[in-house]
Amino acid sequence: MELFESQSQEDLFPVQAPSDTRHAPLAERMRPKDFEEFVGQEDVLSEDQPLRVAIEHDRVPSLILWGPPGTGKTTLASLIAQKTQATFVPFSAVLSGVPELRGLLKTAQQRRKVSGQRTLLFVDEIHRFNKAQQDAFLPYVERGDIILIGATTQNPSFEVIAPLLSRSMVVVLQSLAEEALRHILNRALLDTKRGLGSSRVSLTPEAQQLLIGYGNGDARSMLTGLEFVVGQYAKSGKPTTIDQPQVEQALKQKALRYDQDGEEHYNLISAFIKSMRDSDPDGALYWLARMLEGGEDPKFIARRMMIFASEDIGMADPQGLLIASAVFHAVEVIGLPEAQINMAHGVTYLATAPKSNASYAGILAARKDAKEKGNLPVPLHLRNAVTSLMKDLSYGKDYRYAHDDPKGAKDQTHLPKELKGRQYYRPTGSSSPADDEEDINSPW
Repeated sequence: MELFESQSQEDLFPVQAPSDTRHAPLAERMRPKDFEEFVGQEDVLSEDQPLRVAIEHDRVPSLILWGPPGTGKTTLASLIAQKTQATFVPFSAVLSGVPELRGLLKTAQQRRKVSGQRTLLFVDEIHRFNKAQQDAFLPYVERGDIILIGATTQNPSFEVIAPLLSRSMVVVLQSLAEEALRHILNRALLDTKRGLGSSRVSLTPEAQQLLIGYGNGDARSMLTGLEFVVGQYAKSGKPTTIDQPQVEQALKQKALRYDQDGEEHYNLISAFIKSMRDSDPDGALYWLARMLEGGEDPKFIARRMMIFASEDIGMADPQGLLIASAVFHAVEVIGLPEAQINMAHGVTYLATAPKSNASYAGILAARKDAKEKGNLPVPLHLRNAVTSLMKDLSYGKDYRYAHDDPKGAKDQTHLPKELKGRQYYRPTGSSSPADDEEDINSPW
């Protein structure tokens, strides 16, 4: 005890002063201050849930908070800190290392010996510590020196050691639903103290929906996007309404053409692709010759042929992709001028092959749903329960093994419930690529 007699409690266990958040990012300023502001995780934090009751009565066990980014892991830890009598100490596994962690753990041990007070240690990105490093927590958790709250975006079954997992309660946080994000968005727009209320900005319903989609279940990403958009269009306290095109203009990153004088380059490859698409081998050979004569990189042409084989021929002739791949390999191995023979062979095959864009249209339609619907959860029966925790969460329950039950495999669903009945692959060829998928739609 002589070690501590010449030092005050403040010297031993300094408490950080509250940070000034006036100039902090919007997402930080809007971080919920109490449970009434916390939205989107009612399944685990509504008033009648065991975790909420434990927090309110200061009986919090060690926790592993598992969920995607922006779902409230750090915020929940902060709210727990307000409700507990323990000293709250945040720690980032990204920004700090094991030596700093050992120092915090020793300090927590001393704090409990001197004052009897426990430490609530919040470790963000706990999965960044390897399994040997995580062993350092165990004695301090077991003795009660610390209440460990670990946050992770990775499955704790794989990333957290079993002894630590068995001494903690795993809390699963889900991606925020649209209504929760809309609530957070509107609160940020109206709050004059912490939010953007003084900017006197409003959003059209379409603009709101676009920002909610931009967030994709992540409140922090959505608020970051909102702050940027408002910063672009707010007019010094004057009322401003921001519409969908303005949000798109502010947030969308457009690819710029690398060669401002290269229009002919794009014109020639466009004519080449469209000639093959229209099953015209003569036109395709001519434009191939034009490109080769002009010094175009033959690998570029061969790559476009490989894309064409799947985009425009697809399942109408699956051999098309093999032919196009063989042409690319020939260009790499043989090179010009002889490789022009291989290229002409491939071009005439692709041009005269039957055409179907059903596979291409299918992936466009599927990506459209993936983009608009966000991170829909994998149905539980399709998940693989490789750990006891995952089994307890009903992973793999009611899955019907195709080799034992072919009829069952056909009948069970393989899409999220929100997409039940969707048909992406239409081999009749009745589908066509969506016009609005500029990021992967062919420009040719």
